[in-house]
Amino acid sequence: MPTQKLRPTKRASAAIAAVMAAAMLIGGTWYSVAPTGKQYPTAVVMAADLIIKDWEGLRLSAYRDAVGVWTICYGETKGVRAGMRKTKAECVAMLYERVYRDFYIPISQCAAPNFTRAPVPVQAAMTGGAYNFGVGSVEPRRGWCGSTAARMIRAANWRAACDAQTAFNRAGGKVLQGLVHRREMGDASRLGEGELCVTGLQ
Repeated sequence: MPTQKLRPTKRASAAIAAVMAAAMLIGGTWYSVAPTGKQYPTAVVMAADLIIKDWEGLRLSAYRDAVGVWTICYGETKGVRAGMRKTKAECVAMLYERVYRDFYIPISQCAAPNFTRAPVPVQAAMTGGAYNFGVGSVEPRRGWCGSTAARMIRAANWRAACDAQTAFNRAGGKVLQGLVHRREMGDASRLGEGELCVTGLQ
């Protein structure tokens, strides 16, 4: 459960409205155009633009993260090795494609049929979280698919899912304040996943 009550905010409402308005320009709210020019589900664009980019930050050279994993771009770990370098354009393209293919689609499947019925900001918050702590599997219970948040999505209990995802606030076995902020209400300059999630329920 969250360490503080998750509540809707004006800044999250404004951020959601901006992404949804851009989606309306291409004829609906379910698909948006990423900076690469390619269309993705709006939840993917919202997760990348409102959660992942801000919390992961952009690093063009490979580095070891807080638990020693080689990382590059916006928190990318797949296939990363020492000495690797990327351009910003490569990082941006990689981010949207990875979020869609390796996070949004798998969690849509493990929480079917209700994941894609959830409000777009709820989908975005869940996708942004899974990008950080992993998709996992239903059995054995691991990552997002094995979580209480996923179970609540399958039950169409959106608010409970928002609260449940806050449990993923540890790295290396320790609660990290940065992860508490990310999972819950964010900080002075960044939206939290919980903040986005519950604001999307208004």
